Amino acid sequence: MDLTILYRGPLASCDYDCPYCPFAKRRDSREQLRADRAALARFADWAAAQGEGDATGPGDRLSILFTPWGEGLVRSWYRRTLAELSRLPHIRRVAIQTNLSCRTDWLAEADLDTLALWCTYHPGQTPYDRFLAKTRELAARGARFSVGLVGLPSHLDHARRLRADLPEQVYLWVNAAEGHSYTDEDAALWTELDPLFPFSRRPHESAGLPCRTGESVISVDGDGTVRRCHFVRAELGNLYDGSYRAALRPRPCPLAVCDCHIGYVHLETLPLYDVFAGGVLERIPGAAAPAGRGARSVRLAGQALRPTPP
Repeated sequence: MDLTILYRGPLASCDYDCPYCPFAKRRDSREQLRADRAALARFADWAAAQGEGDATGPGDRLSILFTPWGEGLVRSWYRRTLAELSRLPHIRRVAIQTNLSCRTDWLAEADLDTLALWCTYHPGQTPYDRFLAKTRELAARGARFSVGLVGLPSHLDHARRLRADLPEQVYLWVNAAEGHSYTDEDAALWTELDPLFPFSRRPHESAGLPCRTGESVISVDGDGTVRRCHFVRAELGNLYDGSYRAALRPRPCPLAVCDCHIGYVHLETLPLYDVFAGGVLERIPGAAAPAGRGARSVRLAGQALRPTPP
């Protein structure tokens, strides 16, 4: 089985204080950090064992995206787990969402053909030059990564500066700000930087539409509870007793709308598996992957696949 897993453990602490994030500057107690470390170790052990197979057939092939509420890579156990999982032959991709505040030397222990980073720049939380230097370290190491930010009006100049300073082949994504509406003129400014911004601009009506979540994509929490995605609370079973497997099947979305990229990217009615071919988890468009094609190819792909406004 090819299975994509979005893992979110109990970690909730972050070293940034973004005003648009409800988890900014939350502090986990020592007990909470120990619990998160133990939960991650249990998940990593389970993931490692899935490639073994048995008398009934070969093992599973996994793609894993870590989506912590807090910042994971400032914790040694996340860095170690990502590096270790990346070296396993049945792990097709392992990626994490990060603010890139951690050091980058741990990447020397990882298989960079498998590991990838989804990096977010938060203006006002870290000096621009420091963040840019981290991206250059990633590029020098040959790491796969995307870079993006929230599309607030105050972030537009920062986004333009990033696009100018990042290597051409690095995709710059823009997330529509929660609760913020965009005029056509506003949207055009962001689309100049991220040709795929129209997919983020408005929530997607999803009720009753087919979605890969619950069939080939699942969400897992620190206790091993399996749900179809982070946004649907109904449980499908537990990862560690295997009860979730019998529940995997095609199913329509039960929600009225889906407004987060890690959710709507899996809608079968959108072309995003084609747009992000080979880079769905780390948010890297397929057209951006070949060396030398870079942003121009992403722009062309975005123009060809841009959604029709409702």
